Amino acid sequence: MAEQTVDIYTDGACSGNPGPGGWGALLRYGPHEKELCGGEAGETTNNRMELTAPIEALNLLTRRSEVRIHTDSTYVRDGITKWVPRWKVNGWRTSDKKPVKNSDLWRALDEAVTRHDVAWFWVKGHAGHVENERADRLAARGLAEAVAAVAAV
Repeated sequence: MAEQTVDIYTDGACSGNPGPGGWGALLRYGPHEKELCGGEAGETTNNRMELTAPIEALNLLTRRSEVRIHTDSTYVRDGITKWVPRWKVNGWRTSDKKPVKNSDLWRALDEAVTRHDVAWFWVKGHAGHVENERADRLAARGLAEAVAAVAAV
């Protein structure tokens, strides 16, 4: 029996780059939806938040699934589909022998992807794509909640 496909829409946000950041993901499986968000109140980057969103979403899935990830980040899409295979062969070094930035998150994403059958899709950000706009709002919420949690301490 064919499994239903899980669609995941992700986004990251940063207030300053570096600065506090947030990530958001919307998961859709048939008629079911789940929203996820989180953030870091300290120094992070937009790229780190863009990477965290699909990692967290994929790690939420409890069994191997067919997944379509929709991101407005060419950094994430190109990184996981084109760059990671080369980085792994090169010992997590770039073509000019420098350490890969965010290699901790790239490794985590690579591991999460291997547990599923994942296809990657790029969507234009801030262009009225309904699910991408929801992911953007979730990322902003994750950022706001992380900053508010620290402020409350």
